[in-house]
Amino acid sequence: MPPRHRVPRTLNPTADYPGPHAVRFRGSSLSRWLLARLGWQPRFDGFPRLQGVAIVYPHTSNWDFVVMLLVKWAIGVPARFWGKDTLFRVPLLGAWMRWLGGIPLDRKSPRGVVGDMVALMTQHRQEGRMLWLALSPEGTRQRAPGWRSGFYQVAVGADVPVALIQLDYSRKQVSVTDFIRLSGDEAADYTRMAASYERVRGLHPELASPVQPLSRSPSVDTV
Repeated sequence: MPPRHRVPRTLNPTADYPGPHAVRFRGSSLSRWLLARLGWQPRFDGFPRLQGVAIVYPHTSNWDFVVMLLVKWAIGVPARFWGKDTLFRVPLLGAWMRWLGGIPLDRKSPRGVVGDMVALMTQHRQEGRMLWLALSPEGTRQRAPGWRSGFYQVAVGADVPVALIQLDYSRKQVSVTDFIRLSGDEAADYTRMAASYERVRGLHPELASPVQPLSRSPSVDTV
């Protein structure tokens, strides 16, 4: 059964996966009610594929996690996220993080964390199973010179869509409607992503990092 908050086809005209999309979820009516009481509106019209990378921007407050967790439950998306493996070893905390969808991040893996995730994405695609990895490309709530590269490397390596999730406090709206396929041309891809986020404002706009690559060295994005 599709979520009640289906929206018309109002996607970014530069998106590579025009909706509406077939991959939908039931969602939680309680979470939708809570979001409405808080004045928030989720916009979601399905996913184009069973596997992909979802990036949330901007990330400027601890409240972002609360809002996004309610949105995740409201639309029913079984999204996963990276977390430091040491956190998963803490009693209760580790179990709670796994329940939320956390994937332990093993920085000592021979393939590297990006290689491990690409392999996991590929395995899920071959088996027809769902795996959407949700990340904050800024990697911090403070202003940084740009975005970390982990999400980009995974999406290009696994050849999966990227969902450009807009966390907009100015409208109190979370939009999960724009999906692009990264070309491998970093400059062109970042130009497209910047255009999608141009009018989106975080709770503390001055802390939002510019939509540009932080560096060309490998890095990992965690929650």
